[in-house]
Amino acid sequence: MVDGSSLTCADVVSVARGETGVTLDAKALRRAEEANALAARIVEVRPLYGRTTGVGANRIEIVEEDGRGHALRLLRSHASGTGPMEPVERARALMLVRLNQLAAGGSGVAPGVLGVLASALEAGAVPAVHQFGSIGTGDLCALAELGLTLGGELPWLRGNAPTVELTRADALALISSNAATIGEAVLAHHDLTVLLSAAEVVAALSFVALGGAAEAYGAPVQAARAHAGQVIVARRMRDLLGFAATSRAGRRLQDPFSLRAVPQVHGTAVDALARLGDVLHVEINARAENPLLDVGTSDAWHNANFHTGYLAHALDSARAAVYPVAELSAARLGDLVDPDATGLAAFLADGPPGSSGVMALEYVAQDGVAQLRHTTLPATLGSAVISRGLEDHASYSTHAARLATTAVPALRVVLATELVAAVRAIGMDGGLFGDLGLGTAYTRAREVLDIDTTDRSLSGDLERAGELVAEYGRRHAEEPEHP
Repeated sequence: MVDGSSLTCADVVSVARGETGVTLDAKALRRAEEANALAARIVEVRPLYGRTTGVGANRIEIVEEDGRGHALRLLRSHASGTGPMEPVERARALMLVRLNQLAAGGSGVAPGVLGVLASALEAGAVPAVHQFGSIGTGDLCALAELGLTLGGELPWLRGNAPTVELTRADALALISSNAATIGEAVLAHHDLTVLLSAAEVVAALSFVALGGAAEAYGAPVQAARAHAGQVIVARRMRDLLGFAATSRAGRRLQDPFSLRAVPQVHGTAVDALARLGDVLHVEINARAENPLLDVGTSDAWHNANFHTGYLAHALDSARAAVYPVAELSAARLGDLVDPDATGLAAFLADGPPGSSGVMALEYVAQDGVAQLRHTTLPATLGSAVISRGLEDHASYSTHAARLATTAVPALRVVLATELVAAVRAIGMDGGLFGDLGLGTAYTRAREVLDIDTTDRSLSGDLERAGELVAEYGRRHAEEPEHP
């Protein structure tokens, strides 16, 4: 139910990926109607940005009443994005986020726009929206293209839907949002959360293969420095490995950091992604339009809620926190190919002297780590001065979201390499023993991955391991992250 206040990130992912439909709450239409009527009353007595004036530095230009002319000029001029088209799931996420924001009742857009947008989503229609054209102060180009599509002036990229006649009250009201950026961020947040959850399963498999020491995950250790994410990860690792709160056994007095510091490194990422989720929940249910049509005060409020600094910084923080998870994964892979750490053949090779085994996986993993490293550059370090100096700061949340999207496949590749090596190492050492929470994950891996340990291409294994990583993440994430 789209009601403007209770949409969740999980709802956005489900609708964007075609898993559920859309129903618009009748109360949302009434809120939109009240805000639309308020805007009509205000323009009778004083200027209202974007409706009776131009936009940006043109705010000082008074627009004469000319029916739909102003709306169409505004949409046509701003529908100037370029580059590739947004993929279907991101375009649908954009549509749903904007629909829910409009349902919150702060835009002043005509209620009919909400109905047509909801119908388009339900029908599976997808607008042709370009990826380039935003700097985190409003996805004006993308939303203008959506507006012209809803108005029948641009064709749908896929499917079809009814059209709506846009008025001068609808143009700025429709495009005054960061819905494209928010939608992409929601999808990336979901995918990174799944992979982070999977990383615990993969790390636990490596822990078994390497004979890790349980005491680093002990409850007394975590209570001594009780950051929320760290405590959660340690508990989940104990559950996966079948450890009690005070288990201590292991092959070594102290393990390398790649095993010992999993709660600290993964926990930081858990907390950062949780923070990003909180920010996204606010954003998808926000009345962030400028001007804000507020029925409660019967007035319009010019503001800067289009500035997505919270989102940009949360995205930057999340990517920076996820990167060390990949570093630890690559480090464990380095241990898995070392006979001094496993007691097995170098590179887990099984064949004549000089056999390479899984040697090539380290190259693949480090390629993925490098890709992730490039995504950690803070997007918020940039800024811009545009529109004749009036708009003199930008959050660049759009670019922060794009970098988060790029991080997803890179992290998946790194985890896949570790998974292939860990499962091979456990198999070469006789298999998994004991009643561990890992049992299902290991059994599933042995079903999916090729058990042939002679020198051969591992590309197919990596593809299947990447799919398995996502499967692990979805299953493991079903346990609540915060007790």
